[in-house]
Amino acid sequence: MKKLITSPYLIALLAGVVAVFGFAPFGIFPLPVFSLAVLFWLWSRAERPAQAAWLGFAFGLGLFCAGIGWIYVALHIYGYMHPLLAGLATALFAAVNATLPALAGYVQAKFRAPANLRILLIMPAIWTLAEWLRGLLFTGFPWLSMGYSQVPTSPLAGYAPLLGVFGVSLILAASAGLLLVLWNVRWSKPGKLSAATLSGLWICGAALSLVGWTQPLGEPLKVSLLQGNIAQDAKFDEERLIDTLETYRRLAEGTDARLIVLPETALPLLRDNVPDTYEFILGNHARRNGGDILIGAFEKEDGNYYNSIYSLGSSDTQHYRKNHLVPFGEFIPLRSVLGWLINEVLQIPMGDQTRGGADQPPLNVAGQKVAINICYEDAFGEEIIHALPEATLLVNVTNDAWYGESHAAMQHNQLSQMRALETGRMALRATNTGVTSVIDKDGRILDMLPQFEEGVLTAEVQGYEGSTPYVWWGNAAMLLLVAGMLFVAWRLRRR
Repeated sequence: MKKLITSPYLIALLAGVVAVFGFAPFGIFPLPVFSLAVLFWLWSRAERPAQAAWLGFAFGLGLFCAGIGWIYVALHIYGYMHPLLAGLATALFAAVNATLPALAGYVQAKFRAPANLRILLIMPAIWTLAEWLRGLLFTGFPWLSMGYSQVPTSPLAGYAPLLGVFGVSLILAASAGLLLVLWNVRWSKPGKLSAATLSGLWICGAALSLVGWTQPLGEPLKVSLLQGNIAQDAKFDEERLIDTLETYRRLAEGTDARLIVLPETALPLLRDNVPDTYEFILGNHARRNGGDILIGAFEKEDGNYYNSIYSLGSSDTQHYRKNHLVPFGEFIPLRSVLGWLINEVLQIPMGDQTRGGADQPPLNVAGQKVAINICYEDAFGEEIIHALPEATLLVNVTNDAWYGESHAAMQHNQLSQMRALETGRMALRATNTGVTSVIDKDGRILDMLPQFEEGVLTAEVQGYEGSTPYVWWGNAAMLLLVAGMLFVAWRLRRR
């Protein structure tokens, strides 16, 4: 029993689980720093690269099983997958994502260098590279990247407008390395230097959070975000369609906001099938308010289906079509081989859609230029900045009802908080069952609706102009820092 408790693989697994409590809804932001410090300590003691790889895999397995276990709810409860198969698929998905921390463990161990050099430079750099790769491979899944855990209250959040989420991950990982060196050497000269550097990183982050990277543009705008609270198992039920349409008509007509936003696919119809009288009512109400309404629905064009947002009201009708689609949820990779999975195993409506295009302009509505992103598109910061600096507001529409009463919705909201920080723009989130929220440009939640309740969130918001450094250079600055750390480590190793 004692051998099991002291097993380095169990320690790594538990460290990964603990890291989850740094993210929303828990928000204990120092925990990921300590968790990574534990992983780095285990890596520094590993005798072989393969052992370091398995330690990284164990850490990743703990992180992802605990952090994204809500995928089981989508697969079993709403995708009607057999519970054993859904559990296996969820575990497999966690294991696939855990291969990136495993790869990081293996690669850092291949660097033959003194322990402190590996801890301070190589481990943080390789860890960050692995996170960045996870956001790219197989269309990307950057969920639970460590940088997100620091939004909005940690001093390290101040680095987001410069370096983006992966840059914050890099500073966090470097902090974990400095903490471990301090633990190893205590208050010797290297220990004091580590303590001073660690303090400097966090103080600098706090100072950066005081910088106003962007400036207000125009007058504040009254907006209303509608949360219909339509149960996922009723959303595509034809017998409930009239009730759904009536819910959103009633909520929209109950507000005099200049900009009204409905959630993702709030109208579970093809846009061509939305009754003309219904669109007239909504558009006419928006015109009486002197503004516009944004409506979520599917669109069909030339035989292709799109997950779309379109506008009605005072401005010309415009639309945004989702570009970054969810594999197996919204499109079928390797259709000829895997098409049966959507058609026979999973019962997901509109499970084969088309991308809308990467360079769609912001929507000119209600006197603002609104950059729309749908569902988990807000997980990809370097894609969001395509609409900047032209855009003055960010709007995310989503439907997290797929994940039930899990912590998925709060984790998702935290992604939008990071996007607000990176871009220096307010972010508005209209969701089906929550989290519907208004997020300030510094990533703070100004207001939000309770989850799983019908409601309207009305607020005064401000458009912004200008650019943060991250808008200009995206992830390039972070990658240059990583390359610089590895180059310095290589030169020092040669000495």
